Amino acid sequence: MVFVLSVLVLAAQDITGQWNGALKVQGTQLRIVFNISKTVTGYSSTMDSPDQGAKGIPVTTTTFVDSKLKIEMVNLKAEFNGELKENKFEGTFKQNGMEFPMTLSKEKIEKQTVKRPQDPVKPYPYFSEEVTFQNARANIQLAGTLTLPKKEGRFPAVVLITGSGPQNRDEEIMGHRPFLVISDYLTRKGIAILRFDDRGVAQSKGDFKTATTPDFATDAESAVAYLKTRKEINAEKIGLMGHSEGGIIAPMVASHSKDVAFIVMLAGTGLRGDKILLYQQEVIGRASGSPEAAIQKNKEMNTKAFDMIMKAKSDESLKADLTKYLTESLKNTPTDLKQQGLADDEMVSLMLKQTTAPWMLYFIRYDPVVALEKVKCPVLAVNGEKDLQVPAKESLHAIEKALKAGGNKKITIKEFPGLNHLFQECKTGLPAEYAQIEQTFSPVALDEISKWILLETK
Repeated sequence: MVFVLSVLVLAAQDITGQWNGALKVQGTQLRIVFNISKTVTGYSSTMDSPDQGAKGIPVTTTTFVDSKLKIEMVNLKAEFNGELKENKFEGTFKQNGMEFPMTLSKEKIEKQTVKRPQDPVKPYPYFSEEVTFQNARANIQLAGTLTLPKKEGRFPAVVLITGSGPQNRDEEIMGHRPFLVISDYLTRKGIAILRFDDRGVAQSKGDFKTATTPDFATDAESAVAYLKTRKEINAEKIGLMGHSEGGIIAPMVASHSKDVAFIVMLAGTGLRGDKILLYQQEVIGRASGSPEAAIQKNKEMNTKAFDMIMKAKSDESLKADLTKYLTESLKNTPTDLKQQGLADDEMVSLMLKQTTAPWMLYFIRYDPVVALEKVKCPVLAVNGEKDLQVPAKESLHAIEKALKAGGNKKITIKEFPGLNHLFQECKTGLPAEYAQIEQTFSPVALDEISKWILLETK
């Protein structure tokens, strides 16, 4: 009897194979798969992230003792800790100081389908073509989709420019595809639309990680140049529509290109990057319920760090100065105000990596007013009143002021009540709410934008 029970216990403790879990991140399901195998000395494993298209991610260590599993991924600063209960590991997934409850089981988890009623359904009542074009300056090929109201004709056109972070041609974010929705809406109204994958993303070539905003501006210029080669496009009526960072890029291109007939800025900014980041950290922190003391400490640290970035004589000396400053600041920060799960040196390393990345340094230092004052074509600048990523009133005022200072009189400014950074009708404006909202883009905003473009291109 004792021998039989021992065998049963050993069999029950065999954890090799595939273990499936799911994280809930800002309202979106993110599936995680651990593939565990037995070795001479213990266990080894790899991790898959099916929803991010990643397989075979190396795992540093896998230990299983007394029904407790620990999986560490040093490169990702992540780990899972769980206890085996009734053939499931109940535990916690940690990454960069954040914690998420997660259960691992042998049952496969299906991709979660989210309700997005505005997503168009094929067949479309217009012509759609997969295209590629060259950015000769960067020597890379970009890929996208060109939609035309009809296969034959000569149409006004708009190039869509994505926001910050690696984005595909649909600007896909948290289950939403705003550029697909915008493209479908405007094409049905008689406007040709070119949307494309960011460099290094999906079907586009190039390196996204090393690129800064001016690099992305050359990609947008290449998209305009490509449209000029198409017989279906009216070359005198090509405009740019940029969302968020794309709303910075559009004026950049229009400020020196006569090929741009008009621009639409969707939650673009007229404020320098450091001011935008300080705004985001404060209002999102407060709306999320962070302690006021932590909000003010973050503001104090970041204000000083950004000031050092603005005054730095070289990026090398900046890194040394920031390391010293951040180390001292964290040393004097009460424990309850620090991000839990990371030692001070790990936190300094993480903050330094984020802050001194080429894209971030450029964004912090860049003042959009410089380009806006040179834009002479018609401009539509719109934002949502509840945008917690770009301050609507302040930014729209700065955009209008800069355009007028440059002598531009063809300006339309619009603030939509109740809309967030993605132009969704919302309650709080928090990024955590984006995925929970079924609406992808406000029909009211779509209508206003399309009417303005049609008026400019008639």
